Amino acid sequence: MKRILLLIAIATVSLAASAQERPIYGQPQNTVYVGADGKFESPPDTAVVQFNISAQEDSSKAASDRAAEAAEQIRRMLRSNGIEPKSAEIGFYSLEPVYDYRTPKRKLIGYRVNTGVSVKLKDFSKVGPIVQQLSDLDVTQNQTLSYTLENMDAAKTKAVEDALQRARRSAAAVAQAGGRTLGELSSASVDTVEQIPIIRGAMRAPMAMRAEAAPPPATEEFSAQKITVTAHVNALFLLK
Repeated sequence: MKRILLLIAIATVSLAASAQERPIYGQPQNTVYVGADGKFESPPDTAVVQFNISAQEDSSKAASDRAAEAAEQIRRMLRSNGIEPKSAEIGFYSLEPVYDYRTPKRKLIGYRVNTGVSVKLKDFSKVGPIVQQLSDLDVTQNQTLSYTLENMDAAKTKAVEDALQRARRSAAAVAQAGGRTLGELSSASVDTVEQIPIIRGAMRAPMAMRAEAAPPPATEEFSAQKITVTAHVNALFLLK
């Protein structure tokens, strides 16, 4: 519940619309201070599939070669789904030694390559097959699927507009209650937050189960969760 504190002194009215706002000290006379929340919801237009390529071998060269083979598998898989491999993005690449710490003197047992890859998809019908095919590769790990909007700035603008309209209505109600008329916006501050739905990849099914008729991918026939952008506006209006 929002709480409203109405103070009238020497024709000065102030409104605190939520507990998180700070009062304005030295606030100009004949003004009203309002806080309000707004939001904008929209179906996503982009799916982002992220995963790691991880390969461990006895030598650094063998680990690098194994990772290169895995990357080629992924390139072939993307092409088979009508996706240009160049559209995939590499987030990081690391090659590090692996030690056995079970003895007082650590022992080098191999080298591991880790690479972070992300693929953006506009055609959501390709999400299920790609997620399933990635899970079948023994060198891919940490799959996540998220949905977003390509133009997030436009969504934030709409959320701010909604918050400011709500703030103006609240300020107008306070002005009317005090026998005044709401004037122009004097100043405002804005905070926005976007909520991106993320789906973690499922564990790989045992080989014996894969031999049977596989069920459809987990994302099949479901709609992508809407993207919600919220905004909080603190606004100072003039009073007539």
